[in-house]
Amino acid sequence: MCACASLRRVKFSTRRKVLKQIVEAALVAAGGPLTLDQLLALFLDDERPSRADVLAAIAALQEDYAERGLEIVEVAGGWRVQVRASIAPWVARLWDERPPRYSRALLETLSLIAYRQPITRGEIEDIRGVAVSTQIVKTLTEREWIRVVGHRDVPGRPALFATTRKFLDYFGLRSLNELPTLAEIRAPDFLIDEELTLEEPIRDGADKKPRDDAGV
Repeated sequence: MCACASLRRVKFSTRRKVLKQIVEAALVAAGGPLTLDQLLALFLDDERPSRADVLAAIAALQEDYAERGLEIVEVAGGWRVQVRASIAPWVARLWDERPPRYSRALLETLSLIAYRQPITRGEIEDIRGVAVSTQIVKTLTEREWIRVVGHRDVPGRPALFATTRKFLDYFGLRSLNELPTLAEIRAPDFLIDEELTLEEPIRDGADKKPRDDAGV
């Protein structure tokens, strides 16, 4: 009989241990975030633990992982097991392919969508002073970092863009409230992740001549 099927037939201390093992195995096997409802769905109706029990199991696992190279974090899509950022440079050497590097144009566009959403392509261009290339919108859409959430009620009904849950998950955020404030970003000691190295020089805001951004 599987562990989940016998979960309520064992003594309390063992039941907590088995529940923790099930939650840990599920998070490792999933390869992505799992919500509380998804974790609860692993159990039969008459064997299902309470939400509080599952949350307690996650908290216990987080404590177990405190000194490990892996950690269990909560993001917008639920909880996931991931490599600690401090360990990532060494683990990344397992793969020959280098992480994608995005241009300043793409990052500026994504940032404006994140902080000003919902926002139209034209509004992004007005702020940046340059035309947003179709390739940038395509890249952000294909990565499922942005999506169309409606249309502005003006002539032409331009699409309104907003960020997605996958955007939050990728950057390890539970909600948009965890984005750094604009004051923090402007601070001289604010650090940008090396993998998001900006390739395009900062443009002078006085240059308002529209042009297409080059590269992604």
